[in-house]
Formats: sequence, structure tokens, C-alpha cells
Amino acid sequence: MSNNLAQKIRLIREAETSGRAEFSELIGVPKKTLIGIEQTGRVPKGDLLQAICTQWPKYTLWLMTDQVNEALGQISPEIERARKDFKPTGTDTE
Repeated sequence: MSNNLAQKIRLIREAETSGRAEFSELIGVPKKTLIGIEQTGRVPKGDLLQAICTQWPKYTLWLMTDQVNEALGQISPEIERARKDFKPTGTDTE
């Protein structure tokens, strides 16, 4: 389970921030702690998970249960990335 949480935390970080330093600052944990979780699969403590869910509530359901509910605004980082990458037809500025 911890490895799955570590992967999810990394996906959120990549979707929402420019890197580990920014993500760590936003959730109030040392960068070294984040590296330990992402690279070694260390089990994240509850306060770290709570900080992530507080900063980005839209990922709470997905982070904790692997489910999404777009009607309630509960999405995954993949959905967020697709939204950011989506360019409606006729809005090309090139």
C-alpha cells in the first residue's frame, strides 16, 4: 500500500508543482522527507496525507480510495493534466 501512496503523491506533485522543493514547501514537510517517500516507498504519515488533501482537496477521494467523482469535483492527476492540456477547437493562437 505504501508504494501505491508514494506513486500517487508523486503524480500529484508532478501535476500541481514545479518540483519537490515547491511541493514540500506547500505541504510543510522537508524535501528530504518527500524524497524518502517517493524514492524508497516509505509510508507517509497521516499528517503529510492530511496536508496534501488540505492543499489539493480535489485529489482526496482518489488518493485515499483510487476512486474519482467528477460530479463532486474529485479527480485524479491524470484528469487534471488532461484538462490543462486540452485546447478547445478554434482557440489555436498560432
